Amino acid sequence: MKVRSSLKSLKGRHRDCKLVRRKGIVYIINKTDPRFKAKQG
Repeated sequence: MKVRSSLKSLKGRHRDCKLVRRKGIVYIINKTDPRFKAKQG
């Protein structure tokens, strides 16, 4: 999982990327292509 300072730019890389916030930590999740997983915070 990548740890990024900005996830907005990462969201535009794949059409199935979803931005999810859990317990104050922001995640990018992608069911079809798991290599795009990322977290911030």
